[in-house]
Amino acid sequence: MSFDPPAQQPVYLPPAATPPRSSSGGFVFAAVGISLAALVGLIVLGYLALALGASVLVIGTLLALVPLAIVLLAVRWVDRWEPEPRWALWFAFLWGAAVSVAIALLVDLGVQLAAALTTPGGTSDEIAQAVVQAPIVEETAKGVGVLLVYLFSRTHFDGPVDGLVYAATVAAGFAFTENILYFGVSLAEGGAGELGTTFVVRGLFSPFAHVLFTACTGLALGIAAARGGGAMRTVGCFAAGLALAIALHALWNGSLAFADALAMYVTVQVPIFVGAILLTVFLRRQEVRVTRTRLAEYAAAGWFDAGEVAGLSTGAGRRAAIAWAKAQHPPRTAAVRSFIVHATKLAFTRNAIATGRADVRRLADERALLDAIVADRRAIMG
Repeated sequence: MSFDPPAQQPVYLPPAATPPRSSSGGFVFAAVGISLAALVGLIVLGYLALALGASVLVIGTLLALVPLAIVLLAVRWVDRWEPEPRWALWFAFLWGAAVSVAIALLVDLGVQLAAALTTPGGTSDEIAQAVVQAPIVEETAKGVGVLLVYLFSRTHFDGPVDGLVYAATVAAGFAFTENILYFGVSLAEGGAGELGTTFVVRGLFSPFAHVLFTACTGLALGIAAARGGGAMRTVGCFAAGLALAIALHALWNGSLAFADALAMYVTVQVPIFVGAILLTVFLRRQEVRVTRTRLAEYAAAGWFDAGEVAGLSTGAGRRAAIAWAKAQHPPRTAAVRSFIVHATKLAFTRNAIATGRADVRRLADERALLDAIVADRRAIMG
């Protein structure tokens, strides 16, 4: 991969007058959203401490970190080509781990109180809670978090892969807190034996269950973003994705309640999981194609040379560029990484502009990214 300056004088695409300033609404949303979600998280943590006890809470948390790490490593792999901003991912995680859990707990409390008032001495229907209430409430709560990222961070929500990343991050947060509760209750009520069984089932056999459910909502919103979603398209895609998420969640919980759980796991859940992996690989390849196609347009205008486009459009080329920087001048490695990130974001920004999905913020982002690439070149060349 070459980092020599392009031979011809580059021009902006499209020719730019003074571009409008990029909106800072996303950062304001992040600051407020993260602060509120963190506050709710402290309340949820206090509830868990009271319900489980400090020692059980610590054990449950340590065990819940195992499936969380598995899921987050997978999310990082999916998000590696065009990484999402950390603040958006932190909001997504905290929404899932705190706000979604709080909503589910409050609804569950309300249902139990309503059952107690309408049927004194009776108990709530646990199967109905698992197959109907939990899928509807939990998927709606998680889906709203993904929708908020979509609405307030449209610049960073380009397509299905972004929707998948945000949905998986929200789901990872929710599953983390839920696992703490399940592991803690298992230990408190059944001892180490029941805890071990629960950990194997939830932590090792099905760490991606919530991710698969909520991914339906994220992918649907990603499709809306890729097609230039107006209000009606956004609502329709969100509703369709949420309905599928609820259906899959109900199928999963129903298989545990009504059918042979192992048979359902092997014949239904595993094929769905494999299909999700294949879909993710396909979407990742689409991202590569978008990068190659749009950077070639900038190359025609003199911003990149053919070698750079080829290198930036493959994982091997990117790794080779980073290895080159480490071998030639290690301090320049950060500049090479920055060059790769900015070039990739530029390609997706250009794709939004070329497909008619851009607003004034995209034009401002394009100009800012081109300026950042110039600065990256200077840093690389020393």
